[in-house]
Amino acid sequence: MAFCDLAWQRTARLRAAIHHLPFNRELAAGTLDQARFRFYIVQDALYLEQYARILAMAAARGPDGATLRLFADAALEGVAVEQALHAQYLSGFGGEAAAEPSPDCLSYTSFLLATAYHEPWEVLLAALLPCFWIYWVVGQAIAREAAADNPYRAWIDTYAEDGFGSVVQAVKAATDRAAAAASDAVRARMLTAFIRSTQYEWLFWDGAYQLRRWPGNGA
Repeated sequence: MAFCDLAWQRTARLRAAIHHLPFNRELAAGTLDQARFRFYIVQDALYLEQYARILAMAAARGPDGATLRLFADAALEGVAVEQALHAQYLSGFGGEAAAEPSPDCLSYTSFLLATAYHEPWEVLLAALLPCFWIYWVVGQAIAREAAADNPYRAWIDTYAEDGFGSVVQAVKAATDRAAAAASDAVRARMLTAFIRSTQYEWLFWDGAYQLRRWPGNGA
């Protein structure tokens, strides 16, 4: 079984739980409270700053020019699209320049940075993949349900569109190639990293819905 198929199978229950999180159900219905979405967008913007750096590290550590281009393009072009999405919503919210990473945001990016610095390149790919893959699948699922006048339509369209799907497929293919050439021990670490990032995806959305902040930083 290819690595991505195995990782997808191993996270089936957790991914189903992500689809059924109140944040995603209410976003699809267009009823998500704006304060929760604002919290999410601010944290996602902070997350993306670090994720772009980690994608660049994956590009630099890649074994060939094709891999370098794949992750460099993802860091530059894909991130630019998401930054434009964040700017669109933040301008309507008035911006939150003084925001700091929430516990979930900081924990997730710290995990990815630690993986980038201390784990083999193959493990880094597996840790990065859920952010691409799960967002695409969630975006597609929500797009099938959401009405045209959903107030979060710009978010939905960004992650459901074919261009983003093409990037996801390319990253999946690169991850499968890396796993096929790796030792059993490294493949086991890849699976652990994929599962951990999937868990962080759940935590990130749940944390936004719960408006989860640091203790002592207000309700």
